[in-house]
Amino acid sequence: MSNIEREAMEYDVVIVGAGPAGLSAAIRLKQLDEDLSVVVLEKGSEVGAHILSGAVLDPVGIDALIPDWKERGAPITTAVKQDEFHVLGEAGSIRIPNFPLPPLMSNHGKYIVSMGNVCRWMAEQAEEMGVEIFPGMACSELIYGDKGEVKGVVAGVFGLEPDGTIGPDTEPGMELHGKYVLISEGVRGSLAKEIIAKYELSKGRDAQKFGLGMKEIWEIDPDKHKEGKVWHSMGWPLGSNAGGGGFVYHAEGNQLYLGFVVHLNYENPYLFPYMEFQRFKTHPMVKELLEGGKRVAYGARAISEGGYQSMPKAAFPGGALLGCSVGLVNVPRIKGNHNAMLSGKAAAEHAFAAIQEGRSGDTLESYERELRDGAVGKDLKRVRNVKPLWSKYGMVASLALGGFDMWTNQIGFSLLGTVKHGKSDAQATGKAAKFKPIDYPKPDGVITFDRLTNVSFAATNHEESQPCHLKLKDPQVAIDVDYKEFGGPSQRYCPAGVYEYLTEEGQEPKFVVNFQNCVHCKTCDIKEASQNITWTVPQGGDGPNYPNM
Repeated sequence: MSNIEREAMEYDVVIVGAGPAGLSAAIRLKQLDEDLSVVVLEKGSEVGAHILSGAVLDPVGIDALIPDWKERGAPITTAVKQDEFHVLGEAGSIRIPNFPLPPLMSNHGKYIVSMGNVCRWMAEQAEEMGVEIFPGMACSELIYGDKGEVKGVVAGVFGLEPDGTIGPDTEPGMELHGKYVLISEGVRGSLAKEIIAKYELSKGRDAQKFGLGMKEIWEIDPDKHKEGKVWHSMGWPLGSNAGGGGFVYHAEGNQLYLGFVVHLNYENPYLFPYMEFQRFKTHPMVKELLEGGKRVAYGARAISEGGYQSMPKAAFPGGALLGCSVGLVNVPRIKGNHNAMLSGKAAAEHAFAAIQEGRSGDTLESYERELRDGAVGKDLKRVRNVKPLWSKYGMVASLALGGFDMWTNQIGFSLLGTVKHGKSDAQATGKAAKFKPIDYPKPDGVITFDRLTNVSFAATNHEESQPCHLKLKDPQVAIDVDYKEFGGPSQRYCPAGVYEYLTEEGQEPKFVVNFQNCVHCKTCDIKEASQNITWTVPQGGDGPNYPNM
């Protein structure tokens, strides 16, 4: 579609993605110069529709960006009052005392928030400053300049035929050009993936690692609700099958933010992350909270977990990667929104300085240096060994050795240096012959739910006549490799039931892609052993419609 003639609009800065990173960049640009032309393009039907996070927010990012956020009425009001860590067994738990934990692990002074609502509020601040924000505008293609730099994006393509060709109702979209293009698509975005490959931004860096985070919002019995309480867990039900753990946050209005993360470097292809989440809810500590309550929302997304050693170079010719497009989550703290905001602020400042000097389309090397050496890099560098230690040696070793390493990093050194991650999550997947299927209890429809019922609580929707946005490099590989060698893990790792194998006796299985169910988590793009699935954007406005995730 690159040879189609389209209308083009010129801006000083084009920002892809209205998450905390992209909106922080937009706000900071307007703080620096109200006359700069800034546009934010968001694929969700509204700002916040595709935002999903735990979330306990470290306010350091919003403090730096909008110091008077409290006076402005930001939806950041539920302070953490109680902070607990538990190692779960099937019927009980051991609480880890807070005092031996490094100070960086404390959640006191942090806030339980809906990041969807925080982003909606940030968008209001940005629009009041003159930022143009266009929701429902998926960015499907990059525009390159004469020198090979990124000079813009194609957004707003609608009405393609199912085979991807142009039809009578096709709207070709438009080109939006910028002196700099800031990519803040979130984890494993399709444009960021192309940029990282084209400019070899991961050369010399470790493999990026990921987790799958699933979340439900519950309204619970007021007598059980303790606003401001947070607790995190490790151990059961995953055991030695995978790394990960759960979280329970008591938000305002008798709501419970309940979630579970599975590290995607697990070997057993029969592991079913969604069902592990449902089993987590049957633990006595969790089940007791949920009894008498009701689930009101569900969603899922991938989480970047590689940390400092896995960050690709964040600056490229014509723009920069922000937030989860770089991978700025602090895994042991289970926090990344503060770093996303700081990255957006920094990118804005370096883009502004370049524009002031009359530059455009070059590489913002100063942004790359600040990201790695400044506040964000320091936050990630001191915890860089926790995830690879967990992956290599298991949970107990990670607690002991990782905890020790975080303490030494508090005073500026590590006896371990920098531990490598090794394989990608796709390469970590083992062949089915080495493993036995895992038997999962049937959902009861009260505390635990089947996947498709829960997906209805994500309010996800895709126009069915459009091309499937989940691209198979070779449909036969889905049968010959992913099914016959690996047991078809896509039918389990997807938290929305997009993929299934239909089998009839005596016939070859049929691989079915129910793209209408997709919640844009990107797990398939990450975990499929053959790397046969590529996630791309559907037409704008499609996907989940999260209310206050």
